[in-house]
Amino acid sequence: MKAFNLSEIDLTKYLFFTGKGGVGKTSIACATAVGLADQGKKILLISTDPASNLQDVFGQELNGHGTAIGEVPGLTVVNLDPEQAAAEYRESVVAPYRGKLPESVIRNMEEQLSGSCTVEIAAFNEFSDFITDKAKQAEYDHIIFDTAPTGHTLRMLQLPSAWSTFISESTHGASCLGQLSGLEQRKEIYKQAVQTLSDAKATRLVLVSRPDTAPLNEAARSSHELQGLGIKNQLLVINGVLQQTDDDDAVTAQLYDRQQAALRSMPESLRSFPTFSVPLRSYNLSNITNIRRLLFLDDLSAGADYQPLKGEKSLDDLVRDLYASSKRVVFTMGKGGVGKTTVATAIALQLKTLGAKVHLTTTDPANHINYDLAVKAGIAVSKIDEAVELENYKNEVRAKARANHMSAADMEYIEEDLRSPCTQEIAVFKAFAEIVEKADTEIVVIDTAPTGHTLLLLDATQSYHKEVERTQGEISGAVANLLPRLRDPQQTEVVIVTLPEATPVFEAERLQADLRRAGIHNKWWVVNSCLSLTRTGNPFLQAKAQGEIVWIERVKELADGNAALIEWKNE
Repeated sequence: MKAFNLSEIDLTKYLFFTGKGGVGKTSIACATAVGLADQGKKILLISTDPASNLQDVFGQELNGHGTAIGEVPGLTVVNLDPEQAAAEYRESVVAPYRGKLPESVIRNMEEQLSGSCTVEIAAFNEFSDFITDKAKQAEYDHIIFDTAPTGHTLRMLQLPSAWSTFISESTHGASCLGQLSGLEQRKEIYKQAVQTLSDAKATRLVLVSRPDTAPLNEAARSSHELQGLGIKNQLLVINGVLQQTDDDDAVTAQLYDRQQAALRSMPESLRSFPTFSVPLRSYNLSNITNIRRLLFLDDLSAGADYQPLKGEKSLDDLVRDLYASSKRVVFTMGKGGVGKTTVATAIALQLKTLGAKVHLTTTDPANHINYDLAVKAGIAVSKIDEAVELENYKNEVRAKARANHMSAADMEYIEEDLRSPCTQEIAVFKAFAEIVEKADTEIVVIDTAPTGHTLLLLDATQSYHKEVERTQGEISGAVANLLPRLRDPQQTEVVIVTLPEATPVFEAERLQADLRRAGIHNKWWVVNSCLSLTRTGNPFLQAKAQGEIVWIERVKELADGNAALIEWKNE
């Protein structure tokens, strides 16, 4: 695996960086942009990442039009705000119906247009202008996008039904209905943008991952999906590779071994792409100086002053509080890869130790070891098969659509709509609701929780259903009963799980805001995999551990002091 060297890579006019949250795609995109500008190229860097920290990196205010970076001649940065774009887009769709339709219908429309799908469509709406702008194409040598559109979004844009009046009138019941309504006038721009994306001479997709199993699998999934849409010019960058082991330091040796094992078992589909690595760096990538040297060196500052954190709240403190406050339902919530399943299992085991009757349920079939521990401890365990629940829900929606005599073209759109993240969340949540309803006598610990958007969507749907004869699948009584319970802080605790790194913390912040919007209380946070709790003697990892402190302090502030820290372990 070669080092990521800009002079050895065939770079197209348009470069799209994509990857799971927290893998470092923004850092790699910035390092590419700065490196090319330093070579004398004119570069336009565009971010559509809601968790973007570009303003911090470049040390100046950015906007959606373009800001020249004084320290990097030739570089212009655009920081699009997809959340703002989504809000404006949502209002443009809903505004004509205000005062004409019942308030419950308006609320339903607003929530339908509040999910991740809408944010992504709004982002694509924004950056499609940059892809199709002939003047910018002539002005810049390379146009670099931080965050590429998903296959789901691109397929939606290509479906004829998505542009019909069907969108605003549909009765089929899918979960992210109508994201494209109101965009008819942009149809040709979208078509051109999609064509440019699939042109191998014009566009290259850069898959960014870490040397860990979950992000590598995610990269393989995204790659396959986008290849199916004609975006075949791809390369893989593996970020954060520990260069050498240190047998005298257990933490370093364990981290090295884990990374190498993940790389050896990398999905076969990724092995056909040109693959490059970027070493693990000891410093935070929070300024131009560090971004500039990311691809080249790590002039390590000595870690002689390193002291592991002490006296922090632990998972024991969190669990004792849950037990003392008689919580009945405990969710672990967070982005993929932060350790939700492991934390949920640990909470269940400790509650059992305190004498509680516990029921643990998850959608993660891979954690057999954790499950064995739970079963041996006498914990009731259930596994929800996401694929089965999703298919059952899809069939329910399809049946309603057929009953409404949908055309073949409209059915195609429905099938695409059913692939949205919201659909999966709703399907799984219905299964969770049934477990919780049966378990009034137990503390139910639930791994993989629904987002605030999903909960609001379900809530809106129920109101909608009271006034209109059509709805998105039938909402069961179990779901209706669970929603009020989730909003009752006396009964329910949502534990937000994150990592001591920039992107996972930013994403967790948005998660908290989402929950508050849905009226759901959250007291406890967990910061998982903290190197800063270990006794590593390796100066390199000591420097990494020091870099965690700023994010741990931020979480403590967000959690009002209720942040439990878990030490990094080799698992």
